[in-house]
Order: sequence, then structure tokens, then C-alpha cells
Amino acid sequence: MTRGSRPAAVLAAILALATPSARAAALAPNVILVLADDLGPGEVNCYGGQTAPTPNLDRMAKEGIRFTRYYSASPICSASRCGLLTGQFPARWQITSYLQTRAGNRACEQADFLDPKAPALPRALKAAGYATAHVGKWHLGGGRDVVDPPKFAAYGYDQGLGTWESPEPHPEITARDWIWSAADPVKRWDRTRWMVDRTLDFLDAHPERPCFVNLWLDDTHTPWVPSADDQKLGKNGRASGRGDTPDRLRRVVIEMDRQIGRLLDLIRAKPSARPTIVLFLADNGPLPTFEGARTVGLRGSKLSLYEGGVRLPLIAWGPGIVAEGSTDESSVIGAVDLFPTLCRICGADLPADYRSDGEDRSVALLGRPSPRKRSLFWEYGRNDRSFAYPSGADRSPNLAVLDGDWKLLVNADGSQTALYQVGRDPKETQDLAHKEPVVSRRLREAVLAWRRSLP
Repeated sequence: MTRGSRPAAVLAAILALATPSARAAALAPNVILVLADDLGPGEVNCYGGQTAPTPNLDRMAKEGIRFTRYYSASPICSASRCGLLTGQFPARWQITSYLQTRAGNRACEQADFLDPKAPALPRALKAAGYATAHVGKWHLGGGRDVVDPPKFAAYGYDQGLGTWESPEPHPEITARDWIWSAADPVKRWDRTRWMVDRTLDFLDAHPERPCFVNLWLDDTHTPWVPSADDQKLGKNGRASGRGDTPDRLRRVVIEMDRQIGRLLDLIRAKPSARPTIVLFLADNGPLPTFEGARTVGLRGSKLSLYEGGVRLPLIAWGPGIVAEGSTDESSVIGAVDLFPTLCRICGADLPADYRSDGEDRSVALLGRPSPRKRSLFWEYGRNDRSFAYPSGADRSPNLAVLDGDWKLLVNADGSQTALYQVGRDPKETQDLAHKEPVVSRRLREAVLAWRRSLP
């Protein structure tokens, strides 16, 4: 058997089966979606990063597929998670920034939580026979003065173990009314280990069913607190870091990589007839960038629609089902694609009347590079009072569209149009708006029309 032939055969079998029940009974894989927080390509060696050694993520890429053109749905956490979970651009559900206090949400023209009527990937997979769990950061409703968000079950989860910004914060990681505190039984530097353990517990508890787990880390978000010596106590026992230094980030990344390695090692060691797919990705770009080191030179950061804010690592791993040992530099995959893609792979029907803003990218995700058909659109920043922005040249216009290799940015009022050919110029150094007026006009009209269609 030649290298890669088994994944190709499994892929063909999965995509050929017609009914969700047949796939769930025979081939439906476990799926673990590992979402790192504020992680840039500079945190992963196989993406050219030099922040810290990442041998386990590098091995994951060697045993699977490393994608270089994956895009989040937003350059900020809540909105990017909304796009991933619903398969729709987050502004459709009135989430355009991070969810915060009710007053802050009103100032951002956004809801207080993700509407439970929104399509939800776990709900679709549960209908196909999956056991479903959320472990870790949620940030789609809950915390601060939002005291009545829908519970995890409203979105289709059988189990929800959330952090503070969730409807059901777990007491082992939220002893106080804050994101983390010195009183938490599980300390800040040990949270990724705890989340990996809870994920493995869920898999062990449901051996007879395929499982879907959102393992959403709060590493590598600041503050970086890799040890007790790096912790600072504040008001009411709240804890924070003593300073967000490159060395503290390095130690946080080392521990995160170690825990991802432990997750994969235990999956490798457990004999099972059911394959497991693990996806490792990030919610948005990093901040601070340490002069572009964390974005490997891509322009922008978190809070920016330049590539550094939305173009992120994606590694797909799944022995026996995902092709092994390749880098896909051509397939453009968006976070909004994961809903239809995973439904196809897992044998789940899309919800009735569902209209995804993404597309089924299962062929690419499992090992066969392919072009995408739909454009990707972004919005970030509706006013200068309630939205945070990076400084200087990293601040982008507030709308963007990606169509093939062309990416256009413009403000909602039509100002600051810029056009880049990001396939050739990923660092967005050469504005081609005047040299390519036909392309510029077409994409500008498209993104402005899209913005007018939003709530």
C-alpha cells in the first residue's frame, strides 16, 4: 500500500455513503477541534515560528496536513468563534467584537450572546448520533453582567465545561467572579492540562458513539502565567501576569505544545475501530506581535483585517483518514467552512433551510488540495469609541473580501480602498488598487453590498 492510499480510500468511502445513519454506524470519526486563543503562526515551528520549540505540533503536521491559507471569521475572539460554530459570518448574528458588559455590547451594536436559534455545528452532529461536548473558553455569552445566557445544551452540547465567560463556568477553573484567580483549584498554568484531561474523559465515557469535542484553550491569550512565580495578585484575589514578556510566552507555548502532544499520544495508544480527527487552529491573530515575530512578518495583528489578524495555522491530523505528511499551500479554507465540511465528513445532515457562508472543503481537509468557489468577507470595527484597534500601519480598514488570490480592504463609507494579491504578496506590501481598477471596482462593490446586507 503506497503512502496516502489508505486515507484516500477512507475518504472515498466516507463521501460515497449516502445516509448519516450509515456513516455514523460504520465510519464516523471522533472529531476534536482544538482552538488556541490569540495564537499566531510565530508560535509554531513548522510555520516558521521561533517563539518556542513545538515538537508535538510539528509531529502533528508531519503525520497530517499543514494548511498555510486558513482564515478565521474575525480578528477577535467572540466573532471568530461565532463564525466557526455557525458556518456563517458572525455579523449575521450581531456579534462584531468580543462579548462583554451589556452596555459595552450595545456600544458595539451587538447582542449579549449567540442566539440559540442560530445554526450550531454540535447540534447538527448530535442529530447524527454524536456525543457532543464543549471544554474550555466559550466567550459567546456569559460573564460580567450577562447573567442569563443560554446554557450549553441550547446549542446542542451534551456536556459543557466552561471558563468564566460562559453560561456554565466550571468551579475548578472559576472559583471567583473573574477569568482566573489565585483561588482556582486548577491554576492558570495548569488549565490546558485540565482541559485535555476532560476531553479524554469524555471520549472514554462514550466508547459506543462517535464524539465531537470543542477543546477551546485560553492559551496563548495574555496574561502569560507559566508558573506561580509569574502570578500577580490583584483586587479580590484576581490573578494576572507580572508582565507579558517573550520568555513568559515561550514557556506558555512549551506547555501548550506538551499537552497537545499528550492528547495525541493517548489517542495513538488507544486501540479503536473508530478513527479520530484532531484539528488544531487559532481564533484570531496575536497581540502583542513583538514586531511581527508572532505573525512571521504578516502585516497586522489581532483587531486587524490584514493577514496577521486572520490568516492562521490549521493542522489536520487523523491516522488512517487524513493524508499524511503534506503541506497544502493552495487550498483556501475559512472558519465558516468547517460546519459544512465536518457535517460531510461525520455524516450529518445540514439543518433545514440552512445557508452556509462557507462551503464543503472535506476533500481538501482530508488530503486533496482544491480551489474554493466562494469569497470570504470580514467586518471589524463599527466606530472609534467602542472598538479597540492596533496602532500605526497595522490598523486596517473595517471591511475586507478575499476572492482567490485577490484581497480588498475598504471602510464601510467607501474610503481607504486597498487591493493586494496575497497569493504572491502575503505581507500586503504592494497596493494594486490603481493598477488593477477592474478587479478593485468589482471587489469593492461586492464587499460594500455585503456590508449593506448585514443587520
